[in-house]
Amino acid sequence: MQIPFNKPFIVGKELYYIEQAVKEGNLAGDGPFTKKCAAWMENSFAAKRVLLVHSCTAALEIAAILCDLQPGDEVIVPSYTFVSTVNAFVLRGAKPVFCDIRSDTMNMDENKIEELITPLTKVIVPVHYAGVACNMDKIMRLAVKYNLLVVEDAAQGVCSRYKGQALGTIGHLGCYSFHETKNFISGEGGALAINDCRFIERAEIIREKGTDRSKFFRGQVDKYTWVDIGSSYLASELTAAFLYAQLEEADKITKKRHEIWKQYLQLLLPLEAAGILRLPVIPDACTHNGHMFYILLESQTVRAALIAHFKLHDIMAVFHYIPLHSSPMGKSFWPEEKHLPVTENMSERLLRLPCYYELTDSDIRKVISEIKLFFKII
Repeated sequence: MQIPFNKPFIVGKELYYIEQAVKEGNLAGDGPFTKKCAAWMENSFAAKRVLLVHSCTAALEIAAILCDLQPGDEVIVPSYTFVSTVNAFVLRGAKPVFCDIRSDTMNMDENKIEELITPLTKVIVPVHYAGVACNMDKIMRLAVKYNLLVVEDAAQGVCSRYKGQALGTIGHLGCYSFHETKNFISGEGGALAINDCRFIERAEIIREKGTDRSKFFRGQVDKYTWVDIGSSYLASELTAAFLYAQLEEADKITKKRHEIWKQYLQLLLPLEAAGILRLPVIPDACTHNGHMFYILLESQTVRAALIAHFKLHDIMAVFHYIPLHSSPMGKSFWPEEKHLPVTENMSERLLRLPCYYELTDSDIRKVISEIKLFFKII
């Protein structure tokens, strides 16, 4: 494609830092670059503790273990999300209870959560879609009222904020992604933000395959051994080296993504005014990171036709999640006769436009030109 949907990029010292990691002879996890990445996030986000892991899926799985779920416990999640959000908790024996989304932000509808809470509910998992925050005030009030844990899926929300507070640091635990489609990339990669101090020690153990190896390297024990369940969740030092170079340029990357997002917005406002499509909505409490630019079209049929039109002109635009409650696995937890009307409607109409660091002004103008051509505006 002349204009792909996503394109990995190098912005600073990525290759140099990888070379340094190799020369220093420390390619496994928890080396110097791993520690630098964690420290950068702790300082930038005011997080109590951050652990770098090999993916956001890994961060979610650690979070699920920390929630100490028992078979049959319930976890409230949006259906409009990536499968890892739910899989992590299902692997612990929990039952997902799907919550509908808001039509403006595509986030979990905070006003529909309370009616889903039962004596079996243990966790709420808000997903900050497109880097735009859920209503965390309402969600945290519900968590306090019903003594629930909150695990933020902030995979798309690195460097986004809600009322000035970094996403991923508001709930008890927060999960980040550095997959190559995200704002800051390392191929694969993720991090767990621990905002409740009671979870820090056990999180370290789970991340280190259930051993107290971290204590050993800090000189707190004279040998390390198996003390809990866990798995191999560490990111490699090569991943951390690449990521640290990106984090060093976080302001530059975020500025560029905001510029792309704003250019799309300005050029598409006339089409929204004409009723042809709908643009993203950013609530006043939210400071987003320019992660994604999507449009909402009249119907699934129009979306499919526009995708085909783009492909004919070497542009890749894609829809997003198939709602989990309608998937084969999701149906095993969710009665077929029970619908999530907003999720079902919006998921059929949403289309993500190309958005990546090296997208040029001319690329954006070409995308807009083809949209206008499709709708016969030109």
